[in-house]
Amino acid sequence: MLLKTFGWSFAITALGLVAAVIYGGWEAFGVVAILSVLEISLSFDNAVVNAGILKKMNAFWQKIFLTVGVLIAVFGMRLVFPVVIVAITAKIGPIEAVDLSFNQPDRYQQLVTDAHPAIAAFGGMFLLMIFLDFIFEDRDIQWLRWIERPLAKLGKVDMLSVCIALIVLLVSAMTFATQAHQHGGAHADKAETVLLAGIAGLITYLIVGGLSGFFENKLEEEEERDHEVEEEARKSGKKVSAIVLSGKAAFFMFLYLEVLDASFSFDGVIGAFAITNNIVLMALGLGIGAMYVRSLTVYLVRQGTLDDYVYLEHGAHYAIGALSVILLVTIQYQINEIITGLVGVVLIGWSFWSSVRRNKALEAGGGDDNSGSKAEVPSGV
Repeated sequence: MLLKTFGWSFAITALGLVAAVIYGGWEAFGVVAILSVLEISLSFDNAVVNAGILKKMNAFWQKIFLTVGVLIAVFGMRLVFPVVIVAITAKIGPIEAVDLSFNQPDRYQQLVTDAHPAIAAFGGMFLLMIFLDFIFEDRDIQWLRWIERPLAKLGKVDMLSVCIALIVLLVSAMTFATQAHQHGGAHADKAETVLLAGIAGLITYLIVGGLSGFFENKLEEEEERDHEVEEEARKSGKKVSAIVLSGKAAFFMFLYLEVLDASFSFDGVIGAFAITNNIVLMALGLGIGAMYVRSLTVYLVRQGTLDDYVYLEHGAHYAIGALSVILLVTIQYQINEIITGLVGVVLIGWSFWSSVRRNKALEAGGGDDNSGSKAEVPSGV
């Protein structure tokens, strides 16, 4: 079962890591491995969401999502999107960006370095909004309760995450401008670019979130209609299994899942810029990670159950928050890419360990994680 489901992912992993060693040696191998782990970690909750919705679709739409969806997610967002980001920020054509990365790496590196403040501001704001919206939401299951409980109460204030993100952006832009002025104003003209790029990242997040909400509402409307048809069919004694979530409902579900995939691809691709600026390594690492996410989605659907490690979603979002801070810091200061990658891996590993402890405690005591029973695990602390 595992080999059948993850076989292609294993094969792509082997090919990708060999290609990394050939391209850039063992350092490139390490970067690609870290990017793969981060992509899987940051998109784990996406796979769970995909599985929860995909199991309601008929076989035809499941096949469409797992074939066409793979092309969009792996080749579109993970391979093309990083090139587009570099091309836009460096003001060159996508083909020229790829050509420079292979044939003139020094020139390419200089262009990316010059464009990095804009990329970091855009990505930092996008990732920060994902983290803030997660941390300000009141949840039944909480990991680091001493942080999440008070923040969930603050989250009841409308637009708080947007206000905080804008304040962080203003502070980052002003700090960058001040540092540039003190060093002779060499980058003073880029302070405005940082501000505009950050606002663009915020707007992009709001648009993606709005589209996700739109398709989710459409999906709910179609589900209600299908349930009405199902109920009428049941009353008349007709077979109802073929009615559930076909037609327009399945089509809107497919669109909704693609928007979700795009939004999760944003955080993976943008977070990758905090680890490396190399398009080749980025494509290899994110491509490997995306294949595992798809395989995990198929596995969860075929098993008919969702994962029990409830804190992994929290760990992934804390990793997103850490990457957002790192990206904003790298506007002015350089941070080693290995350290950046390990921060996310540590947070994911910590959340996995906490989930295992919680499951063992619940099995032993039979209590609920947030019920205050003796079986409650002091998660994360």
